[in-house]
Amino acid sequence: MKQLTLHKRLKQRMNLDFRPVWKEIMVITLPAFIELVMSTLFGMIDMVMVGRLGPAAITAVGLTNQPFMLLLAIFAAVNIGTTTLVAWQIGAGKPEKAEAVTRQALVISFVLGTVVSGIGVFLAPAIVGFMGAESDTFADATIYFQIVAAGLLFQVINMGITAALRGAGETKIPMLYNVGSNLFNVFGNYVLIYGKLGFPRWEVAGAAVSTTVSRLLACLAGLFVLYCSRYSVIHLKLKDDYRLHRPTVKRIFTIGLPAALEQFILHGGLMIFAKTVSTLGTLKFAAHQIGLNISGLSFAPSTAFSVASTTLVGQSLGAEKEEQAANYAMIVHKIALVVAVFNAVLFILFSYPMARIYTSDPAVAAAAGMVLKILALALPGQSTQFALAGALRGAGDTMYPLYASALGIWVFRVVVAYIFVRIFHWGLAGAWVAFVMDQYTRSAVVYFRFRSGKWKHARFRVG
Repeated sequence: MKQLTLHKRLKQRMNLDFRPVWKEIMVITLPAFIELVMSTLFGMIDMVMVGRLGPAAITAVGLTNQPFMLLLAIFAAVNIGTTTLVAWQIGAGKPEKAEAVTRQALVISFVLGTVVSGIGVFLAPAIVGFMGAESDTFADATIYFQIVAAGLLFQVINMGITAALRGAGETKIPMLYNVGSNLFNVFGNYVLIYGKLGFPRWEVAGAAVSTTVSRLLACLAGLFVLYCSRYSVIHLKLKDDYRLHRPTVKRIFTIGLPAALEQFILHGGLMIFAKTVSTLGTLKFAAHQIGLNISGLSFAPSTAFSVASTTLVGQSLGAEKEEQAANYAMIVHKIALVVAVFNAVLFILFSYPMARIYTSDPAVAAAAGMVLKILALALPGQSTQFALAGALRGAGDTMYPLYASALGIWVFRVVVAYIFVRIFHWGLAGAWVAFVMDQYTRSAVVYFRFRSGKWKHARFRVG
């Protein structure tokens, strides 16, 4: 009876004639959007709390962001491959094969996550030093990096679970446990950064401990959903076969490795970009970090629309409905553009007040406000790039997002940003002008690939 109900739910999900296309898009997009926006807001609160300790504390935490993203880049291969394969199997009406893919993803995530956590703890001082930490930030940045790196395993497993659930179209459940863990993180920050309610005052280290514990809780919640919840489309058992299945692993990495390489290129370039900005001094880098933190309000909806594109295009192609896949992608893109323009207007009108939430230093707030105004110009390009790259990934066509990132990041955010900052002496504004150029370059590459229609047949090359 349970299996019959499951198949009925899947059939209803793919029988789209009974609901408008936009409604099917929003069923997947809205929970992902809420999850990402709330996570971003909690991240902003996190930075505000750290910011009350001073600009040096903001910089200490900010210096670790890109190295962490670089360490996690390898898992883009597992996550993108998992989401795409699960979506194909769900679209084809084969939930048991989607569950097999999920088991493989969990095993891979556990093994690689353990390795990455160890590397992060051991290399923390060298990484922080490479990022340009000065004497006033080195100690805090190192201890923060080590504590958060120790908990990367939990984050990695949670990412794999979320990737599988999103491929199945389940975005509400990950929203609930990820938002809950972030809410706990805010409470943990309050008591451990400032020493409230009888807890010790650990300042920057307290923020790191709170982050790690919240990620552990999210990981446990995700595992509970897979193994114990009857509301999930994907349901695993401990007695299932967890041995690595070479053909499945190969398909995951065939789809995902370009995405992982894209993330290495992306975050490697962003790390150098951050290093370039760090040469402007602690105050400018603090303003830069505030701007990046607030920019998450634009990345959250863009990422949510990317999730919707990947899931809906993947499920449509799994059901061999190519025109439906193209239709989904174009509608997602149009909705994403409307949201991007709305966000751009908000950033232009309220940039300085938003920056003042983070810092009492008027010079830092003014510089961060300038960053947000420049960022607003990039948002239409950013939304195009995210939405259509998500569609390409859902089709298994992951090379062109890689090409787009390589061109945009390394030409503009590495080379052009260096020229603007170090040679033309345009300061922080020059770095963010390079950011705008990067976004429109990447959006052009993925847009023309999408318009070519060749992505519709990429899944046949995966095997």
